[in-house]
Amino acid sequence: MLQVTINSFSYSEKEILKNIVFNLEKGKHLAILGESGCGKSTLLHLIYGLLNLDQGSIYWGNKRLEGPKANLVPGEPFIKIVSQEFNLMPFISVSENIASHLSRMDQQLDDSRVDELLSVVALKAFKDTVAKNLSGGQKQRVALAKALANKPELLLLDEPFSNIDTKRKNKLRRDLYEYLKVNNISCITATHDSEEALGFSDEIIIIKEGVCITQGVPMAVFENISSEYEAGFFGDVSVLPSTLFQTNASSKSEILLPHQLFITEGESNLKVIVKKAYFRGKDFLIQADWNGKDVFFENSEKLEQGMVINLLKK
Repeated sequence: MLQVTINSFSYSEKEILKNIVFNLEKGKHLAILGESGCGKSTLLHLIYGLLNLDQGSIYWGNKRLEGPKANLVPGEPFIKIVSQEFNLMPFISVSENIASHLSRMDQQLDDSRVDELLSVVALKAFKDTVAKNLSGGQKQRVALAKALANKPELLLLDEPFSNIDTKRKNKLRRDLYEYLKVNNISCITATHDSEEALGFSDEIIIIKEGVCITQGVPMAVFENISSEYEAGFFGDVSVLPSTLFQTNASSKSEILLPHQLFITEGESNLKVIVKKAYFRGKDFLIQADWNGKDVFFENSEKLEQGMVINLLKK
């Protein structure tokens, strides 16, 4: 349903995005992973229609989305975007903010719709609260509900849970993405949260300096990490010579996440000295030293500083 081809996009003379090509089917969820400043927000703004794309094209079905040069009011009516600026009316209530996008032709139907969305974002208790009195996380949840009021065909989310505490965020993500699936609403989420991307998306694109460096279903992206940049989204990274693990290695280095290394009681080529142990609840993340390089691995028990440990790769 959505077809994006961005050959190049620049602000003044600075190129922000290039060679970005992807399709998004109806009802599917795409996660855009990338560090701050890589072009994620610009990509969403291009799709929504806030920026003109001269070198490339964006289609929704057979309709070409032309951007502000073709629309008096920027933005496509069937697309909603939720950015980190919440765009709420501060002096009216939560329910009034959500209902501001509804037709108001049928008060009972509108009230029912508002209640449904308040349930999705877990804000029923704040229905009559004036928006300016909400916390940042609560305002973000109102913005999500407001964007869903008219059931958009495509929802664009720019770091949608950045202001929401972990306990609330986990349930909200489950409820929101389930709601989108049930209602067949396509979604693109720009994020740096790999847990969110892996757990809730149908496809992931990783962007570095405005260029797509990998693309695929979550499991394939995770299992085929090919650079330190990619690996960094999924945990602490150890970059070690391949010859530590195999004599005739085809590549010069191994890019490893903590779960890919384990302790062996026997001798190994990778002998490390423990520097620190970080308790994570279910286990410890161990930071160790190998020839001046940091090595990270998981262990069920705390290891004391200075211990010498032999490691193998899983």
